[in-house]
Amino acid sequence: MAAEQLTHRERVRLALAHQTTDRIPMAMVCAGFNPPPQKALEELLQRTRGIGVAEYLRPLIDIQHIWPAYVGPARAPGQDYWGVVRAPVSYGAGSYSEIAHYPLGQVTSLDELSRYPWPTTDWFDYSVLPEIIARADADGGPHCMMALNCNIFESAWYMRGFEQAFADMAEGSELFDAILQKVADFYLEHARRTLQAAKGRIDLIFTADDIGGQAGMLMSLDMWRQHIMPHHTRINRVIHEYGAKVIYHTDGSVMPAVPGLLEMGIDILQALQFDAAGMDPVALKRDFGKRLCFEGGVSVQRTLPFGTPEEVREETRQRIAVLGKGGGYILGPAHAIQTGTPPENVLAMFETACSTPMTA
Repeated sequence: MAAEQLTHRERVRLALAHQTTDRIPMAMVCAGFNPPPQKALEELLQRTRGIGVAEYLRPLIDIQHIWPAYVGPARAPGQDYWGVVRAPVSYGAGSYSEIAHYPLGQVTSLDELSRYPWPTTDWFDYSVLPEIIARADADGGPHCMMALNCNIFESAWYMRGFEQAFADMAEGSELFDAILQKVADFYLEHARRTLQAAKGRIDLIFTADDIGGQAGMLMSLDMWRQHIMPHHTRINRVIHEYGAKVIYHTDGSVMPAVPGLLEMGIDILQALQFDAAGMDPVALKRDFGKRLCFEGGVSVQRTLPFGTPEEVREETRQRIAVLGKGGGYILGPAHAIQTGTPPENVLAMFETACSTPMTA
């Protein structure tokens, strides 16, 4: 198929079918820019090309992330619909929103848990999704459409507290399992209603749970399999019933969990933090590439912020050569592009991806 005939959606769908495409698909899944590097890139593009970041990325980014409209109860500043409150914490040139209040941190009984104001899918208007998709497609589409964020463990510990959540699981407390159940029940219905409303036009449902850190897994595989994996499995089953694919995000060192992630039904492993211990693109593609696709992989810890443009180009070519061989790969940064990242490095990543030939 000639390059000019491939739409964004066609390019991604072919890649996910393990076929080669006109160029490597590209996305900013769970990525984006922190404000300082976005401003620096905007200034460089305006000065050298007379365009902005949005105009530059429009023909390059193949996946659009969409959401149903929130129509639920009014929330306090910084509060999400789970009741978690976040506040800005400065890192110098900008700030991150960090959790300032864990609403279930002091809960001690299932009775207290039952009285908590849990969110419901009635707080969302799914009927707007066809209009949202049409607007996105009118801007250079059709695109590959990705919806939601079904992050079960993360949503649960955001409410309970990170340390308390692990203590609960280690002690065999039924409280945290009950929280996980409530969260997963919500996300299952959220995904179902989203996919029903979109009438086959959503290609991917974004799911997530960080289960790895820089040096290894955050928990044992047994703990993960007992408390978390079953909830993802049943949600993934529903997603597949509607013909969509599951893209699953986790940062960190997660090679030991990949067989289990396949078992629970993911289609695309996202983030690919190859700076973490044991994360190996060659082994991932060799051992799992026939059954699994990949997204991300360009380092936001090392190469993009601290490398030269030529080093970025070389890493981008390596990712395409290894992970993209025979299809099955969508290129992007491994996470948000951080403050201090030279805009020339961002351009080097995207423009090398555009010019690197695919191999069957």
